[in-house]
Amino acid sequence: MMRLKKIVIGLVSVAVLYACYYFYSQQVQLVDIQLSSPDNSAIKENIHVKLNRPAAAYVEYWTGSGAHRYTTVKEVRKEHTFNLLLLDAGTDYYYRIVLDRLIPIKSKTLHFKTRKQSPWMVHDWIKEDHPHDPLAMGDGLTMLCYREFPGYIAMVDGKGDIKWYWQDEKMGVRIASLTPRGTILALLAPVGKDEFYKPQPNKAFVKSGMGYSLRTGKMGYMGGSQLAEIDLTGRVRWRLNVDKLGLIVHHDLRMDKSNHIVAVVRDYILAEKIGKPADTLWGDGVVVMDTTGKVLKKWSAWDHWDLAKDTRLDSLKHDRFHINTISFDKDSNYLVSSPIENQVWKVNAQTGKTMWRLGKGGDFRLDSSSYFYFQHAPHINQNGDLMLFDNGDFSPRDSSTTNKRSRALSFSLNEKTKTATKKMDVPLPGKQYTARMGSAYFLPNGHVLQTSSKTGSVLISDKGGKVLWELNTYFIPYRAEYVPAGFWHDYVQTVPN
Repeated sequence: MMRLKKIVIGLVSVAVLYACYYFYSQQVQLVDIQLSSPDNSAIKENIHVKLNRPAAAYVEYWTGSGAHRYTTVKEVRKEHTFNLLLLDAGTDYYYRIVLDRLIPIKSKTLHFKTRKQSPWMVHDWIKEDHPHDPLAMGDGLTMLCYREFPGYIAMVDGKGDIKWYWQDEKMGVRIASLTPRGTILALLAPVGKDEFYKPQPNKAFVKSGMGYSLRTGKMGYMGGSQLAEIDLTGRVRWRLNVDKLGLIVHHDLRMDKSNHIVAVVRDYILAEKIGKPADTLWGDGVVVMDTTGKVLKKWSAWDHWDLAKDTRLDSLKHDRFHINTISFDKDSNYLVSSPIENQVWKVNAQTGKTMWRLGKGGDFRLDSSSYFYFQHAPHINQNGDLMLFDNGDFSPRDSSTTNKRSRALSFSLNEKTKTATKKMDVPLPGKQYTARMGSAYFLPNGHVLQTSSKTGSVLISDKGGKVLWELNTYFIPYRAEYVPAGFWHDYVQTVPN
C-alpha cells in the first residue's frame, strides 16, 4: 500500500511539473519569422523574429555536417533581429529560435539556403601547386583591402574562401584596421587619387644605384579622402570627408582606447636655407581626432627634427620621412615607422617627445645583421615584442636582385638599458621579395603571416621560414592583417551563452 502511494505521488509530481513546464513554455510564442540577406550577400543572413510577449532569445544554427553555432542572447523584447555572419555560400543551413530561460525553449528546426557567391567575389585565391595547408592560419581570418573600383575589404579563411566583405560603390579602400570596439576603421579614396610628380630623382638613392623617386605629390601613395567605421554586420556607423577638413590622411590609421582616430597625415613647413629662398619641405605627422573630424591634437615630425644637421633635405624635400605606420606600444604611446631613416620611433602620446629610435643609427645597441631597411608595419605582437616587416630595400645586401630579401623581425626591447634582442628572423622566399609595402604578424599558433605586396602574395610560414600556405591575390595588397576568431565574439559563439 505504501509503495502504491509513493508511485501515485511520483506520478502526480511529474504531471504537475509537466503542466508547469507546458504553461511556462506556452507563455511566449513565435508570431512571425522573416529572413533577409543584407546587401544581397551570400555569406550572411538576418533572421527577424516577432514574439507574442517580450523574452530573451538567441538562434542556434548549423549545416548538415558542421558543428552547431549560436548567436549571442538578445535582451528581453518582443522583436529581435539576429545577424548570422561568416556563413558559407551556396549552403543549406538549419536553425532554431531558442528562448533563453532556466530550461531553454527551442522552436522546431527550420531551414534556409545561402545563394552562390557573387561572381566578382570569386577568385582563385589558393593555387593547388603552391603550399596551401588550410590549418596553417588556425581559426582566424586574414583581412585585405582592394584599392581599385569598386573597393572592398575582404576577410579570407585558410581554405581561401571569403567569409566576410564590405564593398563601397564609389571609392577604393586603401587600408583598414580593427578597432577596440569590434569594428573596422577604413580609409577610402577615389580611384586615381595617387600623385607621383617626379621633378628630379632622389639623389640619395641615385648614389646607391637605385634611381628611385619617392612620392612627391600632395596626396602621395596610399592617401585617402574619406574615413568610415563599419560594424561587422556591414553597417556604416559614420563617414567623414577629411579632404574637406584639409587633412591628407595616408598609409595608416587606428582607433585608440578612447575611440578616437589616430592617423598619419602629410605635413609641411616653409624653410629658409642660407643663400636660398624659402622652400616647401614635405613630411608627416600624426593627428588625433574624434569621429566628427574635430582635431584634438597633432604631432609633427618637423617639430622634433634638426634641419641644420640634415644633409639630405634637398634630395628628400618632397617626402622626408615617409611615415607609413602608426601603432600603440604597451603603454599606449605611439610607434611610428620612418623607412627613409630605417628606424622605428617611439613618441610620447601626450608630450610629442621622441622617447627613442630603434634601427641603424638609433638609440638601441643592435648587431648589423638585425638592421632593417625601408620597413613597414611595426607593432607589439602577442608576446609583447616589437615586430615589423623588413622590406630589405636599399640595404647593403641588395646590390643585385638575387640578393634582395624581405623578412619578418621581432625584438625584445629593454628601454632602460637600450638593448634590443632579436627574437624572430623569418625570411620570405627570394621570389617573394617586395621593395615596398608589406606586413608581418605573429599568429596565435606560432606561425608568421607575411604580405609580399609587389608579388601579390600573402604567406604563412613557420618560424624557420618554411612556407605552409600561400594566398594568391589578383591585386597589390598593401598589407594583410590577422583577424582573430575572438573578434566575432559578439555575433558568433561555439557554445550556448
